[in-house]
Amino acid sequence: MADTLVEICVDSPQGIAAAVHGGADRIELCAALALGGLTPSVGLMTAAADCGVPVHAMIRPRAGGFHWSHADLTAMRDEVVAVGEAGLHGIVIGALDDKGGLDLPALRALMTDAAGLAVTLHRCIDLIEDRVTAMEQAIDLGIGTILTSGGATRAVAGIGELGRLIDRAAGRITVMPGSGITAATVGELRGLSPRAVHASCGMAVAEDPAVVRLGFGPVDRRETSEQAVRELVAEVRAW
Repeated sequence: MADTLVEICVDSPQGIAAAVHGGADRIELCAALALGGLTPSVGLMTAAADCGVPVHAMIRPRAGGFHWSHADLTAMRDEVVAVGEAGLHGIVIGALDDKGGLDLPALRALMTDAAGLAVTLHRCIDLIEDRVTAMEQAIDLGIGTILTSGGATRAVAGIGELGRLIDRAAGRITVMPGSGITAATVGELRGLSPRAVHASCGMAVAEDPAVVRLGFGPVDRRETSEQAVRELVAEVRAW
């Protein structure tokens, strides 16, 4: 099997360094991973631009669901432009309509602004009942990768659906398993022969109780672990 790409999602300069030094092939750059990942700041994008591996920036202006208002979409389109200006390799996007499927007009608008950038459709697809149709629409839009857990809380629990999507994709798009993947669990995905896998490799860190008490940080703050990245990469390379 050809080498499987390992993508690590990070939300800080420390995370960028840990991912790169741990051997990640690509970075998904976010703010606020504790909220599922939001659009990173321009400063963080600039810090990532010369890190030595391709970087895809999350485009998500707020926490919550993926039904975007006109104002949300306007902000997202500006953020896509900022990604290109920062010199990053790609973007990670998603949008849902009121019928439970992909918001195709919104995605077409974002794809127009993303000309020249690689594009990943994020886990909004896990909220869609008919993921095969959504994948076909993503292919038609020119999206190169889909990040999905197969609709499960963790990718290892969604192996059946992941396998169905990978088989249906037939190489036309990369189906990248993600959610809860670690060095200890990634071996369960080997039989899928995925082109890429996605993980956070985050480890809990102690936070100043005063910081938590005053609302400046979460109780369960996590940071990217270089060692966890290295162990995950080693497991995947052993395939």
